[in-house]
Amino acid sequence: MPTHRMPPVSGPEGPIRTVAPAPVTPPKAVLFDFSGTLFQIRPYEDRIRAALPDPVDGPAMDAILTSLEAGLADPGVIEAQYARDVSSRAHRHAFTTWYASAPALAPFAGVLYEQLRSPEHWLPYADTERTLAGLDARGIALGVVSDVGWDLRPTFARHGLDRWFGSWVHSYEHATEKPDPRLFGHACAELGVAPADTLMVGDHPAKDGGAAGAGLRSYVLPGGAVAGAVRGLGAVLRLVDGPH
Repeated sequence: MPTHRMPPVSGPEGPIRTVAPAPVTPPKAVLFDFSGTLFQIRPYEDRIRAALPDPVDGPAMDAILTSLEAGLADPGVIEAQYARDVSSRAHRHAFTTWYASAPALAPFAGVLYEQLRSPEHWLPYADTERTLAGLDARGIALGVVSDVGWDLRPTFARHGLDRWFGSWVHSYEHATEKPDPRLFGHACAELGVAPADTLMVGDHPAKDGGAAGAGLRSYVLPGGAVAGAVRGLGAVLRLVDGPH
């Protein structure tokens, strides 16, 4: 079993104890976040039109989207997001509470949530497959570490992308959320790789970047990429290739 080497304790100016620097070597494993990193869900406009029984014209859709945006500031919605990803029940509650904050969507909040869980509503980014294939060709072990409320393997399998992964860490199965070191440590242990030899890739500075607190390296992608776009995952191959 690889030794888990934690970073030294640091004060305001740096490490308190003098330690020999660890050699910088190429990563032996890469862990990926799911949503916003490898996949993105289909646009809200498409999902809403699929969920509602009657046609939705442009002005009506704009009003619904405005309601969803406003709902993000609703105190009840904000409260529902607390510890959202620690269980399937909490995850469902958080999302359906938000969907229902838009009056036109309230009767269909459950339908919209089932869309969220359905593999057909998720699209991999244009550079997801070639990046995963490139890492596999380099002998890099791969894992998924995601704050989520359901099993992601069917979504990956629908697009033929599950075959490269040796570890699946879903937050709801561990009753905690990133950046809890236990999630990253569990993935590293399943892959048989030390945290210091592992790179975490995601799109959330605190959650995915927080992997550094567990002794991993981390790379945080900028937000805002739309479904099916080029995500910029080629940078991960460059990070793996060096120089180190």
